[in-house]
Amino acid sequence: MTKPAANGYEETISHSGHRLTPQRREVYDVLLAERDHPTATELFIRAKKRMPAISLATVYNCLETLVDCGLAKQVNVDREATRYCPNLEDHGHFICERCGKVTDVPTAKKGRSEKSWHLPEEFIVTHAEFTLRGLCPDCNT
Repeated sequence: MTKPAANGYEETISHSGHRLTPQRREVYDVLLAERDHPTATELFIRAKKRMPAISLATVYNCLETLVDCGLAKQVNVDREATRYCPNLEDHGHFICERCGKVTDVPTAKKGRSEKSWHLPEEFIVTHAEFTLRGLCPDCNT
């Protein structure tokens, strides 16, 4: 997976060899509009409001491209439908056990780039995910 280009969506999509389509742009814009980790179906419902002819299959194809290009990440919560996240920074997720809300949690760093993992030197971490569970402020009342 490539990192997104500094100049944004258009450059990242075109450098990856994909076409700039109105549907792809709409799905990306809808994903950025609310940072609530929506499923493909939720994105489809939102995108359909502004682009009535878009299909669920097209939304899935657009999301696959966005993930392949490094413009979005997949978030898998247990056996639920895959959710999508436009936050490309290192982070984990907090999942509310009552309402199901998924919230980004920044990664704690030691020093400039050293993570606080305690692994033998022979291990090389290429990708890390962490999930915290509990009650969000709305449900913790």
